[in-house]
Amino acid sequence: MDYEIEIRYQKLKSHLESNFGEGMDVQAILFLIGVNELETGQSEFTKSQKTDLFHIAICTLLEPYGYYEFEGRDKENWPHFKLNKELPPLSHQEQQYLLKESMLEYFTRNGYYSEDEITT
Repeated sequence: MDYEIEIRYQKLKSHLESNFGEGMDVQAILFLIGVNELETGQSEFTKSQKTDLFHIAICTLLEPYGYYEFEGRDKENWPHFKLNKELPPLSHQEQQYLLKESMLEYFTRNGYYSEDEITT
């Protein structure tokens, strides 16, 4: 994995942990992104809804790369995406790199995090 992305990701993780508590791993951050994108204020979810939140997060993160396209929201305000192109086969390490890089972009692009303000 690219050392620079890992260092940047660790700083983001520390920033999120200062706001949401310890234990912000990739899965927890994906869940956080999914809840944020849902925009309903809902705080309790069924197991199926939690799976859907992970899917929303992945689609949101990979949309700027052209893999998904936002289609709209249903009557319950859940976002829906269409697959534009399949991801190429990736090793676990490559998947982690892509997720971490896209998380950094997501939080920066949406103004939730600025690497210039964080020093660790």
